[in-house]
Amino acid sequence: MRASLCLFAAAGLVAALPAQAQTPQSAPPARSELVRRLTHVLDSLSARDQFSGVVVLASQGTTVFERAYGMADREAGHRNTVETAFNLGSINKMFTGIAIRQLAAAGKLDLDSALARYWPDYPNRDAARRVTIRQLLEHRSGIGGNIFGVPASGKRRDIRRLRDYLPLFVSEPLQFEPGTGNRYSNAGYVVLGLLVERLSGEDYYEYVRRHIYQPAGLRHTAHWPVDSLPPNTAIGYTRQGGGAGPLAPLRRNSQVLPGRGSSAGGGYSTAHDLMRFLEALRAGRVPAGPPAGIGIAGGAPGLNAVVEAGLPGGFDLVAMANLDPPAAERIAQLLREWLAVKE
Repeated sequence: MRASLCLFAAAGLVAALPAQAQTPQSAPPARSELVRRLTHVLDSLSARDQFSGVVVLASQGTTVFERAYGMADREAGHRNTVETAFNLGSINKMFTGIAIRQLAAAGKLDLDSALARYWPDYPNRDAARRVTIRQLLEHRSGIGGNIFGVPASGKRRDIRRLRDYLPLFVSEPLQFEPGTGNRYSNAGYVVLGLLVERLSGEDYYEYVRRHIYQPAGLRHTAHWPVDSLPPNTAIGYTRQGGGAGPLAPLRRNSQVLPGRGSSAGGGYSTAHDLMRFLEALRAGRVPAGPPAGIGIAGGAPGLNAVVEAGLPGGFDLVAMANLDPPAAERIAQLLREWLAVKE
């Protein structure tokens, strides 16, 4: 499973990367060598203001590298710590997919049934009749539209509930015949979140808290409203719209954020919580959870996060940043290259 709010090529890697790390090896490097390389690269990126966030590397449940870099709130002078919460972007889609599969396991829905079976008054009757739940999960539904648009009030901050997103896209025609194509769909995952609410009788945010976060032992994971973030939450900073190149001035990403994230993305978590989630998957504590060997990322202006589990050598990586992609994803790419072995 790999998803991203906006996918970016992991370009512009640090020139100090050892040349031999790019070549597949007969065996993964030792832990001490991985730590040395991570430290060298992250120190360099941080010094150039190209990484601000947290990186945690573990092996078989034991943390081998854990460091925070940069500022969580530049205006207030608050630094990131290993317990800072970051915006997850599309990593939240993984939790939405688990919620849907939990409801399927409970007999409350059939993944191959049409949306109209469970939402007969869905505002776009043509889409509801033709699109199946599985197609929504797999980005094969053809449902499109821009969930990053502005609501009728003219203020993104007025988007506070899942149903507030629906008018932004529900009238759009299908982009292709369902099942015949594959196109990343944030709107489709908003529909899935609303379906969770209809079938469970619970608010989406409460459902994932009770049925996913709590069983997994996640203590600092939630969809907090952006105007009431708890202490030690990272503010996102973006260079987009402020000029060209990596030296463009940073500005808060406040203008692009809704009042509250959705089932498609925009919740918050910490690196330790995401590591706990991987442990919970391996222990079978998350009903209908995916295999523990997942790779998933989320990114948008001012935020980037990635989880890579079950890498060669038994390594798990969580990298979270409050800068533009590929701030975190480039770290994951480097680690995959370092751990690449000859077949």
